[in-house]
Amino acid sequence: MPRFPVATPQRNYTVVVERGAIARLPEFLPAKCGRVFVVTERRVWDLHGERVRNACGELKFDTPDILFFAGGEENKRMSHVERFAEQMAERGADRSSLVIAFGGGIVTDLGGFLAAIYMRGIPVIQIPTTLLAQVDAAVGGKTGGNLVAGKNLIGCFHQPLAVLIDSDVLATLPEREYRAGLYEVIKHGVIASEPLFRVMESGREAVFAQEPGVVEHMVAESVRIKAEVVTADEREGGVRRILNFGHTFGHALEAETKYTRFLHGEAVSWGMRAATHLALSLEMLAAADARSILDVLNLYGPIPGVAEIDAGNLQTRLLKDKKTVQSRVHFVLPVRLGEVVVRADVPEVAVRGAIGRALAECL
Repeated sequence: MPRFPVATPQRNYTVVVERGAIARLPEFLPAKCGRVFVVTERRVWDLHGERVRNACGELKFDTPDILFFAGGEENKRMSHVERFAEQMAERGADRSSLVIAFGGGIVTDLGGFLAAIYMRGIPVIQIPTTLLAQVDAAVGGKTGGNLVAGKNLIGCFHQPLAVLIDSDVLATLPEREYRAGLYEVIKHGVIASEPLFRVMESGREAVFAQEPGVVEHMVAESVRIKAEVVTADEREGGVRRILNFGHTFGHALEAETKYTRFLHGEAVSWGMRAATHLALSLEMLAAADARSILDVLNLYGPIPGVAEIDAGNLQTRLLKDKKTVQSRVHFVLPVRLGEVVVRADVPEVAVRGAIGRALAECL
């Protein structure tokens, strides 16, 4: 059973990667745990809620209070967090209460943020149920929501008590949601592990068939990479920025389309494409490596079309990205498979060209 430690100034915790990991929930509940509130989507709860209910039942808890989220990136807004907080207060939540974020990346972000701000902070346990959340969103303590102006512009760091990753739940994941998570796995390969990248390059059939060994390898390697990066840099002051490969461009695409067209992983896929073209145009990346990245992204496509999206609008939105400092956009760019660098001195004409080429490839 792989267990990955995450050590941060705020909290040290464990990420458990194991089939059936949800049953281990009692191991990580506080000794004097009060009411338990589960933030989830109704479909997730209908499919897998019994696992959480049974785990809580082992400790003779009452049935946990369920806070149902409507789902969708367009609903990742503070109005929903306020509604959840009001419901918690009405049901008697206090500082001994616990939030369980049980769902995809949007749920883990909002659930974590709810826990971070309710009574100035109560514990949260993350139980991600999508591939994207398992390999990325649930690990690292980033929480928050969107504004019309941009993605994840409100939020804070709130590290969980634990992250329980159970690959059994992926069997009910819609294919599009599963593919969206694969793009984050590809990201981890590009930024930190050429061997993981090669698995994605050569193992497409096994990946789509969800062969257990392949899925567990993808998840475990991605979690290992992220746990090591977060331990080295909790608050994204240095090395953690490499995890944003594809995200600066991708967030602009999500905001430009009002969070309604692209799943997050799909937008990141397009963003990695744009970043790869940018690195190639700046002569930072060999043509062969660029071709490999673009080919692997194509292997796991398609993503929704971008025919009517204006390149200039996307470039303008880059300035509203939360990683932009004093009007300098910070780009994570590959220099070889398994290594990236952060650049804030990129000419605007090169950025516009990369956006144009990435849009043209995804019509």
